[in-house]
Amino acid sequence: MVEVPDTLPARMYLLAYDLRKQKLTARGPQLGYVLRAAALTELFLDGRLEERRGRPVPGTPGEDPYGVLAQISASRPRSWQHWVRKDSRAFVRTVRDELVRDGWIRVRGRRRLGLFPYEEVTVRDPRVVKDLWGGASSALRGRPVAHVNSYDAAAVALAAAGELKSVLPGPERRRHKQRIKELTARSGPAPVAARKALRSQRAAMASGAASGSGS
Repeated sequence: MVEVPDTLPARMYLLAYDLRKQKLTARGPQLGYVLRAAALTELFLDGRLEERRGRPVPGTPGEDPYGVLAQISASRPRSWQHWVRKDSRAFVRTVRDELVRDGWIRVRGRRRLGLFPYEEVTVRDPRVVKDLWGGASSALRGRPVAHVNSYDAAAVALAAAGELKSVLPGPERRRHKQRIKELTARSGPAPVAARKALRSQRAAMASGAASGSGS
């Protein structure tokens, strides 16, 4: 049996990795929103976060591996979308560094054309990604939704919300639309918030591009 990371954000980072292309298929806000939503979902599924008046509030005390619960506890009530966006870019680095430290991935500095620096991410054991993908695939096509492992259900919901092509290409999202909706309902409010945050961010970028071209 292949060992996989314990936390949902770490699992979603690995699921964003395309083994065939040997690279991450999501970066920037897209990946950041998915990972933040994964942290919120983990807390919600474990009862450490609850929803009150459409906003996350602290629930049962417990572990807070990424400090997200502490952020929420120290703040006035804010929307799920706010917490999905909060520190999302830095959160990608936090999860990446965790995976490097624990030996799941290797990160090397490279330069394109000998000039432009970038980071090359390599998964040390491809079987880990395959196992996580198998769990998500089984959740999408297998047993009744009520019997699906909660993290596998959440993986599908988050992958659909963040449009992770490594897990759910567009045709698959459309083909399994109803099943994804049911798995998302099981996973709490954060995946829906991630989808809305991503669409808002893309709309803002499109609007900015249109304004720029018209000036």
